[in-house]
Amino acid sequence: MNRRPPDAEPGPMGDRPGGPPRLTEGEFGVLYRSLRSRAAWAAGDRGALDAVTPARVVAAAREVRTGRTVTLAAPVDTLPGPDNPEPARHRMIGQPDEDTSHALHFARDSFAMNVHGDADSHIDALCHVIYDGTLHGGVAASSVTASGARALSIEAARDGIVGRGVLLDIPRLRGVPWLEPGDHVTADDLTAAETAQDVRVGEGDLLFVRVGHRRRRAELGPWHAARERVGLHPTAMEFLADRKVAVLGGDGNNDTAPSSTEGVDFPVHVLAIHAMGLHLLDYLQFEDLVPVCEAEGRWSFLCVIAPLRLPQATGSPVNPIAVL
Repeated sequence: MNRRPPDAEPGPMGDRPGGPPRLTEGEFGVLYRSLRSRAAWAAGDRGALDAVTPARVVAAAREVRTGRTVTLAAPVDTLPGPDNPEPARHRMIGQPDEDTSHALHFARDSFAMNVHGDADSHIDALCHVIYDGTLHGGVAASSVTASGARALSIEAARDGIVGRGVLLDIPRLRGVPWLEPGDHVTADDLTAAETAQDVRVGEGDLLFVRVGHRRRRAELGPWHAARERVGLHPTAMEFLADRKVAVLGGDGNNDTAPSSTEGVDFPVHVLAIHAMGLHLLDYLQFEDLVPVCEAEGRWSFLCVIAPLRLPQATGSPVNPIAVL
């Protein structure tokens, strides 16, 4: 079966020296089935969001100490680039030459974007990944039609996602400004970051993993992120299953490119969304949050995620807010 999306371009394959090994299709299948069985509690329409119980929201509110708010989203990019060939389109639709010196006038504009690109911050719904003919929970792929998704759309998060956010900073752990494209974040990295940051990821948490993608892009310029980027190694998803996290977000795509798995280009997307029922947030930015966490000496916070109400959409632009 060809599991490469038609617009994806393969890059050179090979293991990072000293890094985790690539998975065969058979090894990936074993991991997929294991994670799916362990995430049986997240098989409903909301997936792992059911782990964010009212009691956990109340507990997360106790993370607020200073009342400072910090965005985890990057500015929407309207300029084309190697990682953004179809940028968001923003245009003014008022009358710029109109005389506005008298009476009442309105400035108006129009906005359109490709939600699942490689530049803008967005959240993936559980209908985003079709794997072996089904969506998460065995829902038929035919439920996604030309008019939209009839099941598992981003409408599942219409009341927002509010919970305890935890940021694990892997470049900080390794003593570098960012991880280079093609590198992997492992379960050992996540555990070591917990120790280094004196924080522990718990059940129902919203886990954010920094790889430094945004800082590298800001300092070196954009590159073809569809071909080369940092992400989690598929086996790192066992860490998330052990902790029963509710959401995974990263400042990259969460998946490494080139892929670490034979025959599957987006293994973390398949495991997170399809097997485990996790809503994914891609291409966030943590450069505003990191100095605040360092100054306050803590890496957990109340987090509020409010996708747009797009009843049949496979995702949404998103601006998560950390409240410390």
